[in-house]
Amino acid sequence: MELRKQNYEIIPIIVDVPSNLRTINFFLVKAKESLALIDAGLDHEACWNALLETLQKNGLALHDLTEIILTHNHIDHVGLVNRIIADHPIQVYAHKNAIPRLKRDRQFLEMRVEFFSKLYEEMGCHEAGRKQVDYLKESIVKKRKLAIQAEIIPVESSHLDFQIIEVPGHAPDQIALYDPKHRWMISGDLLIQHISSNALVEPDSFGRRMPTLLQHKHSLEKVSDLPLDLVFPGHGVFIQDPKDLINKRLKGIEKKAEKIMNLILNGVTTASGLAQAYYGNKYSEQFSLVMSEIIGHLDYLEFNGKIRKEMEKGVWHYSINKE
Repeated sequence: MELRKQNYEIIPIIVDVPSNLRTINFFLVKAKESLALIDAGLDHEACWNALLETLQKNGLALHDLTEIILTHNHIDHVGLVNRIIADHPIQVYAHKNAIPRLKRDRQFLEMRVEFFSKLYEEMGCHEAGRKQVDYLKESIVKKRKLAIQAEIIPVESSHLDFQIIEVPGHAPDQIALYDPKHRWMISGDLLIQHISSNALVEPDSFGRRMPTLLQHKHSLEKVSDLPLDLVFPGHGVFIQDPKDLINKRLKGIEKKAEKIMNLILNGVTTASGLAQAYYGNKYSEQFSLVMSEIIGHLDYLEFNGKIRKEMEKGVWHYSINKE
């Protein structure tokens, strides 16, 4: 596939991984006066070697990089940043909401621990929730070295040859780089061909729960309205003519919401109970992901007036709204 346009060329870096993500994708954007790296993979040798080998194959070197742009804060998109800038200091751009997460701001992370502690108790998770909160507490110290060492510059509404589009949901700081002239988009984890992206529950800067599934749905609808022929995702194969896939993902949200409503009708009333009934063993194996899915869909159903909740002994119980 020809990935060269008049003003720039996209050079993919694709690293196979032994998980359902299949690959980790990040991208070089080569223009006359710049060489930008869009996302930075994981901090491991496979991604590092793939970056260096891709540069070399294209007659380039690490010191030719002029900047790094991050689509969102997740570890599989930012892993090589510190390694790159330690050898070659360049500017790093991201959404402003990514900064406390990327810098691992202690006050923010402690607020986030309190947020999840309260959330999991109110969702009836009890021991499983406390175990996850303990992990989050420990990670404040254990993962402090993962903080991005460079200054992070808030990305503006346009950058290079791309419009910067906010597409929150999977992450509150997720952006996409869109070229309306050539109908291309580098999309982070907004849209993946072989799996649906999780809308991960997160607090805002004030500790309030964001309606992440609603945000994710809105982001998909926003992108669906754009003239768009090719999407470069953070994982898996490139997506041609993405509208059909977006419609499939939107229908998937409705189908899952309907299944959750049926579980509530059958007497499962708490978020933790719904998670265990819907996901089985995955509840303990992938606790935070599973709870994000369930809580996101409960928020979505409540927003649309389909269900309501009442607090009983410190735990939210959900019921069908028959009014």
